[in-house]
Amino acid sequence: MSKASIVGGVLLVTTVLLTLGALDRSSYNTGAWIDVEQPVQFSHKHHSGDDGIDCRYCHTSVEYSSSDGMPPTKTCMNCHTQIWADSPYLEPVRESYKTNKPIEWARVHDLPDYVYFNHSIHVNKGVGCSTCHGNVAEMPLVYQAVSLKMEWCLQCHRQPELYLRPQSEIYNTAWVAPSDQLEKGKQLVEQNNVASKEQMTSCSTCHR
Repeated sequence: MSKASIVGGVLLVTTVLLTLGALDRSSYNTGAWIDVEQPVQFSHKHHSGDDGIDCRYCHTSVEYSSSDGMPPTKTCMNCHTQIWADSPYLEPVRESYKTNKPIEWARVHDLPDYVYFNHSIHVNKGVGCSTCHGNVAEMPLVYQAVSLKMEWCLQCHRQPELYLRPQSEIYNTAWVAPSDQLEKGKQLVEQNNVASKEQMTSCSTCHR
């Protein structure tokens, strides 16, 4: 009876821990794979995928700032004074432009306040947009494509050679790693002066 109780207790604890781990990594907790409604029916699939608009046209500071930059309403109106100028869907955009009041977009990728993340260092070292954001050119509504948990970040920080791509492919959301990615990735690590794995996995690199 005592042996059965010990075995049962171990199985129970193991089951509870596995369940908690699964819940912790689930979309319910991480927010991954859940479409986020926005105040304007903006489709990245239409703008980036169908029309081929470069990420940097809207996210202008991604190459030199910690933030990728949210586009001002004027950026929208550069096109929409001519295209769909009278569409009722774009009334919030026109109202924002008239009143000079920014559109309150709903954040999709929201790291905890204790995490430091710099967009510019990643794109300049060879990390493409889709590595973290997924193929937004295929998303009518943008959703969080990965968990954004620390264990996910560390996969890249421990083996950056598996994820780095040429600078010409940074903004190609459909990029797929080639068969010789490991070899090319190691070259990019050296070429881009990527920090050592010890430095990239140091707590102070992301928690400052």
